[in-house]
Parts: sequence; structure tokens; C-alpha cells
Amino acid sequence: MKGFYKVLTVTIISFAVIFVFANLLLYSAGRKQSGRPYRVEINRIALQIEQNGLKNVDLSQCSYVYHVAECSEDFFDTDSDYVVRKINGRLYRFDYRAVDTDGNLQIMVAVNIILAVVMGAVVGALFYVYKKILRPFERLTNVPYELSRGILTSPVKESKNRFFGKFLWGIDLLRENIEQQKCRELELQKEKKTLLLSLSHDIKTPLSAIKLYAKALSKNLYTDPQKKCEIAGSINEKADEIEAYISEIVLASREDFLSLDVENGEFYLSELVQGIAAYYREKVSLVKTEFVVETYKNCLLYGDLNRSMEVLQNVIENALKYGDGSKIELLFPDGEEEVLVAVRNGGCTLEKEELPYIFESFWRGKNSENISGSGLGLYICRQLMHKMNGEIFAKMDKTSITVTAVFGKA
Repeated sequence: MKGFYKVLTVTIISFAVIFVFANLLLYSAGRKQSGRPYRVEINRIALQIEQNGLKNVDLSQCSYVYHVAECSEDFFDTDSDYVVRKINGRLYRFDYRAVDTDGNLQIMVAVNIILAVVMGAVVGALFYVYKKILRPFERLTNVPYELSRGILTSPVKESKNRFFGKFLWGIDLLRENIEQQKCRELELQKEKKTLLLSLSHDIKTPLSAIKLYAKALSKNLYTDPQKKCEIAGSINEKADEIEAYISEIVLASREDFLSLDVENGEFYLSELVQGIAAYYREKVSLVKTEFVVETYKNCLLYGDLNRSMEVLQNVIENALKYGDGSKIELLFPDGEEEVLVAVRNGGCTLEKEELPYIFESFWRGKNSENISGSGLGLYICRQLMHKMNGEIFAKMDKTSITVTAVFGKA
């Protein structure tokens, strides 16, 4: 805010200087009028006196001459400016002002009013910017820092400000989402830790039995071959039991590590396509890649519009990363009961035997070397499509790879 106050102070001082300079300029210009315009009025009035006499002279329209009279003995005893003229054998004194004070005063008043209006408009605009833009924005200066430190309990006060109202609402919504995700993550970690501790404890029982059997066998405590077969069978059963526990641990470590909330509803295919096209046309053109959107028949789909856009964005981002950059196509193959939306990119660098694994979590193909990524993009796509009662699959040929999302009709 210090910068704003400096700008406001400089603005007010500048207008004050302009006020003083303009008034001095007008005053000095009035004092330095050239050509002695009062002589023109004196000559005109002298002609009227010569023709019609003094009584018929009207001075109301004169800007400089304000008094005319016949000269008396004390005509010179005055502080005013005057001129003496001899008309029809008589002397007349013309009192005048060298400057048109009334006219200059009107000009000065008009200039001062204009400057005052301009100054008021500028200062008013500055205060409007301060109240509607700078002050609301100042309230947000600490929010990113607090979010980065994990301080999520302080809500962002909403405002009806036409410039920042929606932005403030969005920031507060972001804070709430981060806080909810943090709570869910802590709860999930707690559940996983409890599960792992429970499974670890359960593993100890069959593991102890295996160790006991192994020790007995090593010391030849069982001489009967049939008994040895029973012990071997028991060891195998305990090993299967441990394997089952390990499978549960692996499954628990993989499931629900991402919070993917979906709000299913109805939306038009055109909303999805237009949103994706508007987002990627300029972005793709910057990397000199052709972006083609095939014609389609609009219909009502079932699912979450935002999540559906996220699915297509992940697929297109992969196309930009791993394609040859020549072309990306958004296609709409014919489906019987469903609506298919496919993304095809040229320059397939994925090996054919790797295709079945591209939707697995944390899996990355050989073509991903030296390319940043987490191996979660297509896994998230599949999870989202399943939550929207849809599906996603991929197929490839020698020159391209096509990833198709399957949506249900509403």
C-alpha cells in the first residue's frame, strides 16, 4: 500500500503545481495583452460622441472603457488610466482598464473548474482501484505462504467484489479441498498403519510354525516318512497363508492412494469437446502440432464433466509427450450403446508387448526414458472412468496409438 500512497501524493502535488502554473500563466497573459485594445473602444466611443453626443453613448458593451466625461480643471487628479480627446471643440476624458479583468476572470474560473474536475476524476479513479482491486488483493498476499506451510484453518473471507469475488471464493475452496485431502490422507495413513500392524502380527503365527517344523526336520525328530509328508504339507499351508497376507499388504499399499471424488450427473458431449478444443488448440499450435477434431453427433452423456475433461487432458498430454508431434486427432468412433471418444497420435514409440500395462499404477514404458512423469496418468484415467461407469482402452499399430474413453449415455 505504500506504493499507492506515493502515487496518490505525487498525483495531488502534480495537480497543485498545474493549478498554480495555469493561474500564473493566465494572469501574466492578461497583463501582457498586446495591441492596446482599449484604444479601439475609445475611437469607437469618440465617433459616437462626435455624431450623437455624450448622452447617447452606451458603455455596457465595453470591456475596457468604463467612464467618459467632459474634462474639468481637475481632470488630471486621478489614479486611473485615462485618455483625453478633443471632440467638436470640447475635451473629453476616457477612463479605461488596460486589461479585460472580467474576461480573464471568467477564463481563470473555467480553467480552474476543469482542472478541479479532472483532478477529482483521477483521484476518484485511484481510490476506486484501491478499494476494489488493491485492498482485496492485499488480503491474499499471505494466503499462498500459509498454504505452503500447511496452515489451512484460516478461511478466506468471501466478497462480492466484481474483480476478486470469484477469485476469493476459489482460493477458499482450494484451501478447503487441501484441508479435506490432508484429513483424508491422515485417516488413510492411520488405517493402513493399523492394517499393516494387524497383518504383521498375523504373519508371525504361521511363520513361527514353519520355523518350528523346519527345526524339527533339521534334527530328524520325525523318522516316519508319512509324518514327514504331513509336516511338509503343513509347511506348505503356512506358506500359502503367509502369501495371502502379503497379497493383502500389497493390495492395501496400492488401493486408494489417490483421492478421486466423482460427482456423476449429465452433460452434453459438445461441452466436453469444446472445453478440450479451446484448451488445446493454442497450446498444440505453439509446438507446431496439427490438432484435428472430427465431426460428431451431440448427445447427453452420464458422468462428471470436469473429471471427463481431466481424462482427455491426461491422454492428450501423453500424446504430446510420446508422439512424434505431427498430429493429434480427437475422434468419435461409432458405438452401439455407448459414446466413444478417442485420442490418436502419430509416431507410436511404445513397444507392443508393453501395451497391456499402460494403465497400471507407477508403470512406465521404455519410451519414457529422459521424459518426466510419475506413471499415474493413465491409471488415474482408468479409475475415473470406472467411477463414471465407463471404460478406457488403447490399441496401436505401426504408425499410431489410439486411446479410447467409453462413456455411457444419460
